[in-house]
Amino acid sequence: MDNRENTNALSGLSNGLADAVERVGTSLVTVHGRQRQSASGVVFADNLVVTADHVIEREEDLTIQTHDGRTLPAQFAGRDPSSDIAVLRVPDLGLAPATQAGEPRVGQLILAVGRPSEQGPMASLGIISAVGGPVRTGRGGMLEKFIRTDATPYPGFSGGPLIDAEGAVVGITTTGMGGGIALGIPTSIAWRVAGTLAQHGSIKRGFLGISSQPVKLGEGQRGGGSQETGLLLVRVEEGSPAAKSGLLLGDILVEFDGQKVGDTDDLQSLLSGDRVGRAVPASVIRGGEQKTLQVTVGERG
Repeated sequence: MDNRENTNALSGLSNGLADAVERVGTSLVTVHGRQRQSASGVVFADNLVVTADHVIEREEDLTIQTHDGRTLPAQFAGRDPSSDIAVLRVPDLGLAPATQAGEPRVGQLILAVGRPSEQGPMASLGIISAVGGPVRTGRGGMLEKFIRTDATPYPGFSGGPLIDAEGAVVGITTTGMGGGIALGIPTSIAWRVAGTLAQHGSIKRGFLGISSQPVKLGEGQRGGGSQETGLLLVRVEEGSPAAKSGLLLGDILVEFDGQKVGDTDDLQSLLSGDRVGRAVPASVIRGGEQKTLQVTVGERG
């Protein structure tokens, strides 16, 4: 490859990234919800903006600013501190929702984009350096999956998108998970939580009707995996969702809806959102053998 070909390839990549920012830019807004630095948000459905919960310090007198210079009043629609997601409703917004990307991949080229001021979008380039989870957040919940990237989140980027090279949104940037560490909330989670908040204003909290305690798993109970603890059921309430689903006293719960469960905090963090009222798989060790049951999560009154 000669110098001209190298230059053409670099120019093509550069133009492609600029096009990606431009593509998402029409769905990118500035969010005025706190005294200090403004934040960013993304249109994810008609007249609905998703942003970071920690940047909404008041629930009244909210405004957003669009790419075409309009400043519009926004109505607070709901928030979920545990995932750091909030939703604003903006009547007559009239902007097309951003495109949702597929699942994040380690090594994928990524752009962190924000609109922290009326001067227009800002962007920084990096890769997805890790995809992890579940992880406990500093706000009383657990995030099922998170994105870590070396793209720089400049002030005001929280609530803005992480986009791929086509301009599709891979995740929502947040620095509100504890310690100021910048993470991305994958759109598969952010869009689902935002949709629930738009409909109900909050995330439902569920229950099973059990009492439990952590126990160590023996080598033969790990199924070749590395999980060291599970939850021993020491009480199953009569007529409870757990009892109706077939859970028994003495079962050891090791997985719930595909997520490993090692202590009560793990389980509580999973009893929320769209799992409430839905039957999900629960793996238990019973009589030395692993068994999977369908458990319908009840709604806590």
